[in-house]
Amino acid sequence: MEGYDKHAFEPFAVTVDLAVFTVRAGALQVLLIERGQEPYAGCRALPGGFVLPKESAGTAARRELAEETGLSDVSGLHLEQLRTYSEPDRDPRMRVVSVAYAALLPDAPEPRGGGDAASAHWLPYDGLGPLAFDHERILADARERIGAKLEYTCLATAFCPPEFTLGELQQVYETVWGAVLDRPNFRRKVLATPGFVEPVPGAARLTGGRGKPAALYRAGDATALHPPLLRAAAGSPPPTTSPSPPASSSSSSTPTSSKGSSS
Repeated sequence: MEGYDKHAFEPFAVTVDLAVFTVRAGALQVLLIERGQEPYAGCRALPGGFVLPKESAGTAARRELAEETGLSDVSGLHLEQLRTYSEPDRDPRMRVVSVAYAALLPDAPEPRGGGDAASAHWLPYDGLGPLAFDHERILADARERIGAKLEYTCLATAFCPPEFTLGELQQVYETVWGAVLDRPNFRRKVLATPGFVEPVPGAARLTGGRGKPAALYRAGDATALHPPLLRAAAGSPPPTTSPSPPASSSSSSTPTSSKGSSS
């Protein structure tokens, strides 16, 4: 454009960061890399990197995920934009603005490091310790976003395999929310919501014990829950301790149970 000086403003970089979650071994786990370059070489970080001149942020997010973790074939990946992080001092190299994404995977494959990532691993969300850049904040924001969306959308099915039991679906809610849900109440609410899940005719799966096989379901065509399944009304947080009941009580206590990655 005539008269426009593109050098009038100081340049800055745009990056993407991905907070990728899955449920494994009954725990919420997150995909992290070990940075292979400075800054923060050897530190854990979210997968991510710089947006190239000819690509969108969404395209860059999928490319970086494949390059740094080897997860290129992720047909079940649910990916949505979280927010933009633009604090001036968030990257020691230069001014870097990051577009962060939250992603969910059901039966998550094992990652492998690549690109500028020395390694990649699924790690339990609880007790991760310090992360590079402002990735602890991004990860916390992503966790809260997912927990909130489980209340009023059918997003929980994105954590499940194509065919799942209601017990497996309930475990997703309990794992993400950190709460124990009443099984009959949960089952009633799920089955009463049109389009939340659909039964798989004639399919069942043994889930342990001596009971009969559990019926299998698949995700329905609904996207929203009416009414929502609220965390406050769904259950109680698990106790931090499991004290023994008083000797006089007859009941027992049941425990509730970058490629220059940016940003």
